[in-house]
Amino acid sequence: MTIFRLPRAVGAVILDLDGTLLDTERVYVDSFVETVAPFGHTLPRDFVHSLIGGGSREQFQTRLRARLGADFPYDEHRRAYVARRDEVLARGVPLKPGALELLDTLSALGLKTAIATAGTRVNAEGNLLRAGLRDRFHVVVTRDDVEHSKPHPDIFLKAAAGIEVGPLHCVAVEDSHNGVRAAHAAGMMTVMVPDIVAPNEEMHALCVAVLDDLHALRRILVGAPG
Repeated sequence: MTIFRLPRAVGAVILDLDGTLLDTERVYVDSFVETVAPFGHTLPRDFVHSLIGGGSREQFQTRLRARLGADFPYDEHRRAYVARRDEVLARGVPLKPGALELLDTLSALGLKTAIATAGTRVNAEGNLLRAGLRDRFHVVVTRDDVEHSKPHPDIFLKAAAGIEVGPLHCVAVEDSHNGVRAAHAAGMMTVMVPDIVAPNEEMHALCVAVLDDLHALRRILVGAPG
């Protein structure tokens, strides 16, 4: 077996949160689909999957309104969705395979860590605390902290500045297309670990590696055969 080597020395690892470190995207999708039904509509999971990481919040709303129409009670549904999502996550926040092992390895290697998420500050901090992971990260940057969210590089650049490591020496780990675009635009060594949305040719071109799981990233960082 060969050893994959990153193109530059690594000073930090910056991780996306939902779908990358936490296995929460399915919770969000299931909760969204389930809470649309009582309002007399159905949404295929594939459609909701296509909204994940595929555009800005405004684009998400535009596509959703085109699907459900102007008369759908969006505010009422939002409250129902959030209540259902939070009910599920209160039972425990699931982690992606290899998450704890990766974080243990990053600590052992003395690498700085940060979260760069397009989610809100409230959701990010809450889920990290519920998962028992908040103290594992030096910095948490959310969409609330920047003017432009992903696919713009602002979130990743702010995270790098917060841990005082140049972007060129940061490994950025993402699961979404817009996340990959943002990390690449920031000049980071971008790794995609797909969750719901599969990589395409563009993703392979923008990444230094597309991996099956976080275990594979850990092996790369310690120089073990892949």
